[in-house]
Amino acid sequence: MSAKDGSSPRNLAKTGPIMTRTHIPGIIAMAAIVLASNILVQFLFGQWLTWGAFTYPLAFLVTDLMNRLYGPGPARQVVFAGFVVGVFCSLVGTQIMLEGDGFTYPAVTLRIALGSGLAFLTAQLLDVAIFDRLRQGRWWRAPLASTLVGSTLDTALFFSIAFAAPLSWIEPTNDVGWANETLPFLNIGPEAPLWVSLAAADWMVKLSLALIALVPFRLIVSRATPGQKLA
Repeated sequence: MSAKDGSSPRNLAKTGPIMTRTHIPGIIAMAAIVLASNILVQFLFGQWLTWGAFTYPLAFLVTDLMNRLYGPGPARQVVFAGFVVGVFCSLVGTQIMLEGDGFTYPAVTLRIALGSGLAFLTAQLLDVAIFDRLRQGRWWRAPLASTLVGSTLDTALFFSIAFAAPLSWIEPTNDVGWANETLPFLNIGPEAPLWVSLAAADWMVKLSLALIALVPFRLIVSRATPGQKLA
């Protein structure tokens, strides 16, 4: 089913999970974003971020575009495709051993792999549900609201599962003491665990990109559905 066949947004909302060739670009885009983010997360950007923080939020744009053009069914299929790629990257990462400060450790720990997978799948599926609920409103409401809520949940789940001290029982052999070192929040606020500052910086990037992503969202949807007028 293509968005160019004259189908209304209401009909698109009822689209089932059947995949067609028109959905392949979305699957490829999601897989590429997840793969790139898993690679770029290894490279720092300033004190609080990695380059992966700037590519990962694009996954929400892909999900929202698929939801608007083809409905929630294909959007969920794209999410699952990204999840599979993410799991594969995590499995590879757990087998890569790094050395530093006299220690040998995996590039991806169990807590990071678990946090990444659960955060991605939960946040993306929530994004699909919220978008579908709001699709009949103003054109910007669905993508903005779904991305803001999904991004917030994604950040909270990943950083807490991966680094919070109370969850150390998940992987007792993984020392996350460095992430729980108490420092001024983002160097300017009250003292808080380092991982809280990392999460806040990541969250602010996601919120900023959620607003910027409305521009390509509008352009792509308008081009893909020339016969429809966005509210």
